[in-house]
Amino acid sequence: MATKSVTPLVPVHIAAISGSMRGPQSYTRLALELALAAAAHAGATVDMIDLAAFDLPLCSSPDDREDNPQIQAMKARVGAAQGILLGSPEYHNSFSGVLKNALDLMGGDEFRGKVFGLLGVAGGSSGAINTLGHLRVVVRGVGGWSLPVQISIPNVSSAFRDGKVVDPVLEERVRFFGRELVRFTRLHSMVPELEHRLIEIIDEDV
Repeated sequence: MATKSVTPLVPVHIAAISGSMRGPQSYTRLALELALAAAAHAGATVDMIDLAAFDLPLCSSPDDREDNPQIQAMKARVGAAQGILLGSPEYHNSFSGVLKNALDLMGGDEFRGKVFGLLGVAGGSSGAINTLGHLRVVVRGVGGWSLPVQISIPNVSSAFRDGKVVDPVLEERVRFFGRELVRFTRLHSMVPELEHRLIEIIDEDV
């Protein structure tokens, strides 16, 4: 009796970009770390890119991108990912300036055709809906694809205690979000292989 071959999972690498300057204590980073842990559990390799650890210049022209070692390091790490998590606190009804500057310092080579998960945190009860909406526009502008699932965490200072999410329902939502990014990124990455196999099947039937 012939045994069916099992197709190995497509390797997926997920990079998260934390658009907060508060470092390891940032609620944005804590939420992203939870999503990345779920992504890793789903079989992805992961990378946390904390913009607080970079000394990036302000983007003033395309020339800023060429020879700065901090920019090149960031671009290399983002460019290595098939899926990207963007996280930001909500400032003045939008995402943070440090995240906007980092995105401006990169380009299509890092973002085009990739799958994005969007996460925002906010101090107020309305959440980070404006942040997520603005990030979705930016992702479309750089040629990326946004997940239907997105995370908005309101009243964020009370949502975490000792670095952990207080509400188990919210925790599961963030974990689900991380798993979904891996699932959609893997499906997206499989498209060329599926097309190649379809051509093989057609050829076999001719």
